[in-house]
Amino acid sequence: MDKEVVISIKGIQKYEGALPDVVELVTAGRLVREGSSYTLSYQESELTGLEGTLTTIQVEGEQVTLMRVGEFNSQLVFQVGRRHLSVYNTPYGAMSVGVHTRHLLAELSDRGGDIEVDYSIEVDHTLAGRNIFRISVKESEGGLESLKQ
Repeated sequence: MDKEVVISIKGIQKYEGALPDVVELVTAGRLVREGSSYTLSYQESELTGLEGTLTTIQVEGEQVTLMRVGEFNSQLVFQVGRRHLSVYNTPYGAMSVGVHTRHLLAELSDRGGDIEVDYSIEVDHTLAGRNIFRISVKESEGGLESLKQ
């Protein structure tokens, strides 16, 4: 199964002593099912600061993997109760990032669904912030052209 979908994303970043930073985005994307796993992909926009980057989210059982390929490549693995280490490439070089997932919901079907991840980020073993993203996926009804800019 491979289909065009409409993806609604809300991302919240929380840092100690600062107001939360919230980004909301609605974009066109693709939803692919292979066996029992789903892959969701979309192009980032200027709004997220990652224009020209392809974001892919793989949902396999109790694990969600977020990969970004573009000017800066990254991979984050989310799994409740496990800490995953990743390398995050930035304009200033690569850094080691620890991801600790507090909450994970991934309910996708051939018709769409929801993904919600609440996680904290560590850089060099120091808590750098807490992030939450919520993604809603709906089947496209032919109106995707109006979303493309």
